[in-house]
Amino acid sequence: MLNYRHLHYFWSVAKCGGITRASERLHLTPQTFSGQLGQFEQQLGRPLFRRVGRRMELTETGELALSYAEEMFQVGAELEEMLSRRPEQRRLPFRVGIADAVPKTIAHRLLSPALSLPEPVRLLCRADRLDRLLAELAIHRLDMVLADRPLPANMDVKGYSHPLGQCGVAFLAAPNLAAQLSGSFPAKLDGAPLLLPGEDSALRTPLLRWLERQKVRPRIVGEFDDSALLKSFGQAGAGLFVAPTAIAAFVSDQYRVRAVGRIDSIAEQLFAITTERRLSHPAIVAIIQVARDQVFGATTRAPRRSSKAPQEQAQTSLQPAGSRARSRSPGKDS
Repeated sequence: MLNYRHLHYFWSVAKCGGITRASERLHLTPQTFSGQLGQFEQQLGRPLFRRVGRRMELTETGELALSYAEEMFQVGAELEEMLSRRPEQRRLPFRVGIADAVPKTIAHRLLSPALSLPEPVRLLCRADRLDRLLAELAIHRLDMVLADRPLPANMDVKGYSHPLGQCGVAFLAAPNLAAQLSGSFPAKLDGAPLLLPGEDSALRTPLLRWLERQKVRPRIVGEFDDSALLKSFGQAGAGLFVAPTAIAAFVSDQYRVRAVGRIDSIAEQLFAITTERRLSHPAIVAIIQVARDQVFGATTRAPRRSSKAPQEQAQTSLQPAGSRARSRSPGKDS
């Protein structure tokens, strides 16, 4: 079994930059440190340090061991802090990864209920690329990942994708830009400046295909992996952008933009990816319930393809989230 005292000695030498400084810090003799470190390397069967002049540098094995030691001692410090608190002050950690492509407004609405549970929760959020977040999930550094697509089949990660809902998308623009657009939707998009979601977004390809089918060619002036940054540029009038219809009204108020059109033949989807099939964490259970009952609600429906009408149509009006869609003839998008 791993000798954690040896691991702590190794960690101290790596952090202090040498045996002498580490021994002074822990009030031990350098000989004790050197002997314990030698035993640790013998147990592992690989050297952790190499001497470069008077300095000690980590080997590749040492770098790997240090990354694990850092995490282990950090978790140990959190455990010590948690146990030192009174029962009423303790909070259940809830570590969430949010893929860059996920609209932060939706993420906020989904995660907020976790802070109102009977059992206090300490929310830890990390935004990054989906592949990196899934790697963190695989080694249990995260409890859940919010993503705009299910777990990719080509990733060597054992996990489960829990659908949270889906809805159509709305085109939004700053008031001065919206006033410059003439004609009906979607023809008014032709030649207009457009801000695209980045290549990691599951919405990007369907959106480009939809524009191609409509025979409209907007000017792509920017591409953004981060959805919040994209909206900030849209607010400044740099170009049109799309947002899920479930939050379009909220985004319009927050960023002072206007809706210029809406389509439902392509869908913005959201998934909670976890390592467990049966959900037990109370925060995850609450998030899924809120997503299905409030965030998406009646706006969640599968996109429909036309089997009769050759042309797709779109509405310029937006219905608030949770409202019931008006009846439509088959083959039309709203």
